[in-house]
Amino acid sequence: MIKIGMSTSCTFPKPTAQSFQIAAAAGYDGMEVMVSTENDSRNPHTLRALSHRFELPVLSIHAPVLFYTQFVWGTKPDEKLVRTVDLAHEVGATTVVVHPPFRWQCQYATRFEELVTKLEHDSGIAMAVENMFPWNVAGSQKAYLPGTNPIEMNVESITLDFSHAALSGDDSFEMAKAAGDRLRHVHLCDGEAPNGKKRLFDEHRMPGQGGQPVEKTLRYLADRGWDGQVVAEVNTRSARKDEAKRLHMLRETLEFAREHTTVDFPN
Repeated sequence: MIKIGMSTSCTFPKPTAQSFQIAAAAGYDGMEVMVSTENDSRNPHTLRALSHRFELPVLSIHAPVLFYTQFVWGTKPDEKLVRTVDLAHEVGATTVVVHPPFRWQCQYATRFEELVTKLEHDSGIAMAVENMFPWNVAGSQKAYLPGTNPIEMNVESITLDFSHAALSGDDSFEMAKAAGDRLRHVHLCDGEAPNGKKRLFDEHRMPGQGGQPVEKTLRYLADRGWDGQVVAEVNTRSARKDEAKRLHMLRETLEFAREHTTVDFPN
């Protein structure tokens, strides 16, 4: 069976420990930890203790590549990536999720593909580069180098994010097929339909509440015997004052994932 995990980003800005607690209550199979400004998110001893306490393995680590984490582990992006791999190794995670470099990180961008490939070979941990989306920076929509689509990059592992595909106007099902065996990780969420109305924000809707072919993509992966990870990365901020509602949203997301990744074997 495909393991269904939950990202700590689903409960942001709650502490990492509460994310584990909520994921356990919802019934998830494991966790993706977003490395953040919170010490617990990058402390291997704490993460192992939480994993043991809540019986939730750490499936993946998301590298600190967001604006608000720009000073986590220093300012050198290649060193951040190495430290993320070290953390993944220490907690038993099999996947690191990383975004393509920003276009102003010129030196990092020129060696990015070579770096993630080497780290994957040396560590045995999948360096799953995530699809991103265009947005305006100083009048240019090219915010990432070498681009937003890892399918077009010389990398061995890919993360598919449905919400990011929506912002790019892409069809996530076609992206999954094009990625082939390089697709190792999925961020489960939803967004605008391919070529639908332009959105300005990365929505990360619950699966089934947008127009992306999420169900079709999950079924395609399950039917071909895919052995990667599906990790919920949904926006629950609308329930920040109602924990029962948040838990319900996360359980619904999990039920959606299990329904569409379960393979019925003939008797």
